[in-house]
Amino acid sequence: MSVEGKNRIITTQRLLEMKAKGEKIAMLTAYDYTSARIVDEAGIDIILVGDSAANVMAGHETTLPITLDQMIYHAQSVVRAVKNPMVVVDMPFGTYQGDSKQAVFSAIKIMKESEADALKVEGGAEILESLRRILSTGIPVMGHLGLTPQSIHKFGTYSVRAREEEEAKKLIEDAIALEEVGCFAIVLEKIPAELGAKVASCVKIPIIGIGAGNGVDGQVLVMHDMLGINKEFSPRFLRRYHNLYEEMLKAFRNYITDVKSGDFPNENEQY
Repeated sequence: MSVEGKNRIITTQRLLEMKAKGEKIAMLTAYDYTSARIVDEAGIDIILVGDSAANVMAGHETTLPITLDQMIYHAQSVVRAVKNPMVVVDMPFGTYQGDSKQAVFSAIKIMKESEADALKVEGGAEILESLRRILSTGIPVMGHLGLTPQSIHKFGTYSVRAREEEEAKKLIEDAIALEEVGCFAIVLEKIPAELGAKVASCVKIPIIGIGAGNGVDGQVLVMHDMLGINKEFSPRFLRRYHNLYEEMLKAFRNYITDVKSGDFPNENEQY
């Protein structure tokens, strides 16, 4: 399918224009056809098919176990559903770190089989060679700095990153390096708000935050978190827009009660 055939309203160029105009960018995750259709209709700018699917869809404690083929499956489902937003797909752990040839193979496989619009990768200076090779194929790439969940075993904690001067300086240097190598945007996760605003002012490409304050160019949340489907996950940066866990629980219990009592189906619900 051609770019014209997709008829996407949101493109890498449009995102640059939004930053230049001071128009905030709204980004949400989606992992399936039905949810993606609703997010699209709501008017979202970017849908991220995140490796957070490992957590919210498959029940893993970290994002590390999800495979390339599983990410492609989720991406295919989302791409079939949407018309307007850009669809960005996470490259999963182990598909680009340390081997630039494998990185290109993985990137091309995702793009060819999912027909997504762009990829997202975690890391800074240490993955520049892989980024160069992926970008050389013409594939758009979004970076990801700060708390990078694929490196959780290295960090040992999900606490706020770059509080110390040295790490903050490296993060700024990495953001500039990602821009210079050709990334069209960067996600900043769980860093001090002041640093988030500083990074956004240092680069011309959009900076999208998740726990990075309001001084960045846009925000991203995991759909299951902002809808309140996850009860246990309550970081400071999360705003819950619904308590869907309780709503769904109530609906399921009402259904069970109606079936057990013989109330469902009634005369109007049968042939």
